[in-house]
Amino acid sequence: MKQICKMMGIDPDRLAMHFVSAAEGARFAEIATEMTEIVARLGPNPLKKNASN
Repeated sequence: MKQICKMMGIDPDRLAMHFVSAAEGARFAEIATEMTEIVARLGPNPLKKNASN
């Protein structure tokens, strides 16, 4: 999937897959926070500017 992201011009760091059970609420929150920080660091989605045309 990360190779497909690269081919589409999307930073592969925008994609992650984690398996978390319903009993792992704290782990889910940790993953969500990490992904939010990564996406904020990467900035706006480069494809989004093309979608407005």
